[in-house]
Amino acid sequence: MFKSIFSALAIFAVSVSAITLPPHLPRNVNENLRRAPGQVVTSCTVPNTAALTFDDGPWVYLYDISKALVAAGAVGTFFFNGQNFGDCIYTADQAKRVKYAYDKGHQVASHTWAHKNLTTLNWDQIHHEMWLAEEAIFKITGAYPAFVRPPYGEHNGLVRDAARVRGQTIALWDFDSRDWALGADEVKQLYTDLANRRPSNVLTLNHEVHQHSAQVVLPHAIKVLKDAGYRLVSLAECLGQPAYTVTGPPATRDATWTCQGK
Repeated sequence: MFKSIFSALAIFAVSVSAITLPPHLPRNVNENLRRAPGQVVTSCTVPNTAALTFDDGPWVYLYDISKALVAAGAVGTFFFNGQNFGDCIYTADQAKRVKYAYDKGHQVASHTWAHKNLTTLNWDQIHHEMWLAEEAIFKITGAYPAFVRPPYGEHNGLVRDAARVRGQTIALWDFDSRDWALGADEVKQLYTDLANRRPSNVLTLNHEVHQHSAQVVLPHAIKVLKDAGYRLVSLAECLGQPAYTVTGPPATRDATWTCQGK
């Protein structure tokens, strides 16, 4: 499986002198897929766009989020973990959620494997956390994500280099909904205030694991942002960049679809 994935991808930029790459990463470079070295984005660049992004899934509220977005003619971006809150991305239910989001036209991206603070890890550990999540998304959807969001938004030189050699951009945000800490009414007010300020574009941070965020806040956010004249698009579209470095058919479920020993 690893050989077939690597031969299909052939994407990693490796002309770096200060980094020792993991030995199993391919050395061939597709210049068309090379991205800016250590690129970190914190905001959209396309005017009048708003990217609603959702961390920490896949989770049960993904369906509510997708239905609300699709009903509004919008798409979102989901940053998936491999194993967070004790649930494995490879289980039938979790894999179904990932594939559902992708099939509905939402962007899927990496939030790394186990939601560890990458700045506390060494190079091999960072690569391990990134690769396991990417591998799972690639197997389930057939798409290799061009974006990664490090847990807590924390990154350092090693993290940026690890993203660079795999052809990925680190994606942060310029609006934190704080749905992880605040009640629905408070988060709704933050979205109302944001729409009233009307910046040129918006890159939001939300979490699909909170019921109030998915079922109460999101419909309000969609309404006030659309009323303010924003197009609700994926992160990739709001940046004018590709969402994936490679796309193809998903893999067939086999014994490697497991979280055990990873």
